Amino acid sequence: MGSQSDYQMKVVTGEYGYVLQDVPHLTDYIADLPTYPNPLRSNPAYSVVKQYFVDMDDSVPQKIVVHKDTPRGIHFRRAGPRQKVYFASEEVHACIVTCGGLCPGLNTVIREIVHSLDYMYGVDKVLGIEGGYRGFYSKNTITLTPKVVNDIHKRGGTILGTSRGGHDTMKIVDSIQDRGINQVYIIGGDGTQKGAAVIYEEIRKRGLKVAVAGIPKTIDNDIPVIDRSFGFDTAVEEAQRAINAAHVEAESAENGIGVVKLMGRYSGFIAMYATLASRDVDCCLIPESPFYLEGQGGLFEYIEKRLKENGHMVIVIAEGAGQELLAANHEQDASGNKLLQDVGLWISQSIKEHFSKQGKIPITLKYIDPTYMIRAIPSNASDNVYCTLLAQSVVHGAMAGYTGFTSGLVNGRQTFIPFNRITEVQNKVVITDRMWARLLSSTNQPSFLGAKEIDEVKKEEGPPTQLLDDSTGNTDTSTNKRT
Repeated sequence: MGSQSDYQMKVVTGEYGYVLQDVPHLTDYIADLPTYPNPLRSNPAYSVVKQYFVDMDDSVPQKIVVHKDTPRGIHFRRAGPRQKVYFASEEVHACIVTCGGLCPGLNTVIREIVHSLDYMYGVDKVLGIEGGYRGFYSKNTITLTPKVVNDIHKRGGTILGTSRGGHDTMKIVDSIQDRGINQVYIIGGDGTQKGAAVIYEEIRKRGLKVAVAGIPKTIDNDIPVIDRSFGFDTAVEEAQRAINAAHVEAESAENGIGVVKLMGRYSGFIAMYATLASRDVDCCLIPESPFYLEGQGGLFEYIEKRLKENGHMVIVIAEGAGQELLAANHEQDASGNKLLQDVGLWISQSIKEHFSKQGKIPITLKYIDPTYMIRAIPSNASDNVYCTLLAQSVVHGAMAGYTGFTSGLVNGRQTFIPFNRITEVQNKVVITDRMWARLLSSTNQPSFLGAKEIDEVKKEEGPPTQLLDDSTGNTDTSTNKRT
């Protein structure tokens, strides 16, 4: 796979410190492209809308809270239909591919891309690429019509199948070219979007009139810039069932302890939000916040305290938490992700061994890992709406000739975002932020950090460059970390 450093991001500046991080357009490398009136002009669904075309100069700020004297800062192009399109409906031959792990909402996004192309733009040639990136050159394709995809949102998983790895840029672009595909919709996480950026670069080098659009997918919510990723709300909601089961088990036994492992390789958002939502969790452990077991202020001491006070407790741990305490594992999966040790089993065993050695407090521990149950369920109502917005936005963008972009919510507005902005760094919980403080206040757990460690964390994260409405979950423009 080629390097993503070739990716060119257009930057437009304006008065008062205005910066637009724009996305590529087909006209950047193909001259004299014909344009067509947008079919939405005669679409009954849009006839009632007062202003259904987005102004070309509309943009969305990344910073929503600013001081009166600060620059206006970074903006992204607002998503939505344009007055002119660069594809005639009958010439469009689109394809959709899903890559990486499963996530609630994949089928909804597929369904809505197909429906949007057909119902809004009159496009009737849409291929589904089976089995992820390698499906472009080694798997079958299926024809996607509104009838085929009509009910798929009610099922979990993806009807197209998925896989990790399998990215061979030349073979993929050769396949796109040979099949006459001119719109490529790629649904996947940061590794998948990096691959999409490389595909875009190769298509641009060949001078092909092919729009490449990405839909960011990560159940962990670890993609920066965007407010949240689809499937995250569903994951948090479903995690409540596991937490409730752990609480019932713990409460029903003498000195009962319920341990729940949730998704979150590098970012603890699911564990944090599920803990805040449930009110039954006594301790939440995430990758961003180091913890220790033995000694004063350690986890074992806190467990003893909670058992003496309440007679039971519930611990939620993200899969990437505490990995530094386990034996190092240098293996990787096909996507290049480090293979993690099972921290849930390890911490459960460690707790059992500690109390067994002490012999003072007999405990009953139940361990629950709902990971694959959560990944495989259909999306909830909130995520279904969000998936619809994402799908419609990328279709509007591709039809309008934009390429090399992904779409996502920024401050509640759908935007077009350059690939490199969502792949340059991972979104992480900032443990010196108010949201983590809210969790510590809610659970009354120790932070496991002394004054010296807190100072070191603050230095690592750097000085705050802005004030944010932290209920939105927006990212800091200088560090791309949640603040």
